[in-house]
Amino acid sequence: MSTIPSVLALRDSGMDGCDLLEGKLSTPWTVALASVRDEPEAARARAATADAIVGGPLPGGVPPGARLRLYHAPFAGYDWIGPDDLPAGVAFCNTHEHETTIAEHLLAAMLEWRTGLMRETHPRMRANSWDGRNIVVGPHKLEMRGATVGIVGYGRIGRETARRCKAFDMRVMALSRSGRGEPGLVDWRGTPDRLGELLAESDFVVVCLPGGAATRGYIGAAEFAAMKPEAVVANVGRAETIDEAALYAALAGRRIGGAIIDVWYRYPTAAEPNPWPSRFPFHRLDNVIMSPHASAWTAAMTDRRWSFVAANLDRLARGEPLLDIRFEGTRRDGPRGAD
Repeated sequence: MSTIPSVLALRDSGMDGCDLLEGKLSTPWTVALASVRDEPEAARARAATADAIVGGPLPGGVPPGARLRLYHAPFAGYDWIGPDDLPAGVAFCNTHEHETTIAEHLLAAMLEWRTGLMRETHPRMRANSWDGRNIVVGPHKLEMRGATVGIVGYGRIGRETARRCKAFDMRVMALSRSGRGEPGLVDWRGTPDRLGELLAESDFVVVCLPGGAATRGYIGAAEFAAMKPEAVVANVGRAETIDEAALYAALAGRRIGGAIIDVWYRYPTAAEPNPWPSRFPFHRLDNVIMSPHASAWTAAMTDRRWSFVAANLDRLARGEPLLDIRFEGTRRDGPRGAD
């Protein structure tokens, strides 16, 4: 690039912290911020002359003839955009950095499931003091040690979950298309044709699958029937990977022990800002731990994501290979402007 490149960071498009970007860059950039909610036309106008866009969906899409080189999502999901949405040759990158935080969320929920500390023990003692219980009197808790966790979709989140489970002396099973596993972390690894084995042996089934046609309804009634009656299923990937009706039926009918759910079937919209997260009343069940797609939401995760985005912009400015390229644009709509 012969002049200082420009980057447009989109506010209100799936990730906060746009203000962090400029301070993290080590190469010269002109940084502009625009709100897709409050000033959509201005955002689109600035996009026409930007070398890079950082954010989620741009209202109206990338203008024809834009000189864009890079579209960078500061988060992981990109089912809202594809090669046809970007001018030919424009790289699209996404950002992770959420895997450790999600893994911590999972372990916290799994521990709570085994101990009942916050759901039963703590409230009961606050209300009734000792209530006849002590170190040798009262219901036994369960241990994490010796339990089996089956990870369906062994990627970044799966790996970080495995690391934490091994610290608790758990047995780790991992399923992926490649059958990939890591010595010291994974005790059993398999490909999708061995899903039944994983389900039958797991005390916790952690689903980390991405969304899309290939994974929609991957876990359904037959899979719940294959699980242990006391098994707990956790979903931190995409809701659609677990059949909604089958999940509710398995939980309401006590076919499985419970669920840890962070991703949902209904999300807030402008027309309906606070819907229940499913057409089924999961919120009325006592064997579900619910969270509002917030398992990754920490200030440290936000900082890591913007550090990664800034580092990739620095690579672009220096002419170095970009990291986490998911695809390149294929749209033919005229020249992208001068270099």
